[in-house]
Amino acid sequence: MIPATPPLNPVAGRAMTIPIALCIAGSDCSGGAGIQADLKSFAALGVYGASVITALTAQDTLGVRAIHPVPAEFVQAQIDAVFSDLDVRAVKIGMVAQSSVINAIAAALRRFRPVPVVLDPVMVASSGDRLLAADALAALRGQLIPLAALITPNLPEAAVLLDEAVAVGEAAIVSQGQRLLSLGCAAVLIKGGHGAGPESIDYLVHPHGVVALAAPRLSTTNTHGTGCSLSSAIAAGLAQGLDVEAALRNAKAWISLAIAAADRLAVGRGHGPVHHFHQFY
Repeated sequence: MIPATPPLNPVAGRAMTIPIALCIAGSDCSGGAGIQADLKSFAALGVYGASVITALTAQDTLGVRAIHPVPAEFVQAQIDAVFSDLDVRAVKIGMVAQSSVINAIAAALRRFRPVPVVLDPVMVASSGDRLLAADALAALRGQLIPLAALITPNLPEAAVLLDEAVAVGEAAIVSQGQRLLSLGCAAVLIKGGHGAGPESIDYLVHPHGVVALAAPRLSTTNTHGTGCSLSSAIAAGLAQGLDVEAALRNAKAWISLAIAAADRLAVGRGHGPVHHFHQFY
């Protein structure tokens, strides 16, 4: 069930308290993925979004044309600015690109009070363009994964993190999820969007068991930013006080509707975005 959007009007003249979530990711100038998708997801689900930009990308629905990394020191300065002023209740981390940036994010997050972190290990764009430097993989494994309440790799990303072949079948997927747990995160969601069959099945693997979450596999080419949007929707639920499984169930229901409504939007000539605001128009 998708949570109701909080009332927009202050009560009795007082300002409304709103949960705050922070996204740390790259910018997508075409608006479908990255920081832009994160902020749209937060807004659609009634959460105030702050952002830390790790890289600028020149991309559109056809692919990534150029990437301009943000210096690690400035990434750290952005995080410091947000946490020193805002009451951040959850963090989503997406594209981090370089090991120096990963190290800066990890060091900055450790300095502040613990908040749940959703890590989406973005390595390759939906167009096939690589977004994570090869030498940054070890830093991702060693620095950020242990800080995460949940990591959300798709099937190819899970395989890269483990240096294994892409898992086929439930037993192999669950086995990879369990090995990813050993890297130090609290839970793993292996997404099934790259799988086959009439259903897209995501597997939530945590120390106490496995939860399989199935949804019909939808026929659309407009899936740009799906992974970014799902992980930020989970972070929105955590910011609202839900536990990981409840936040995930809400987020999956919401992203399924956003994908189903994607063809209502005519954006770009390639893989268009999902419809973040499907419940409004």
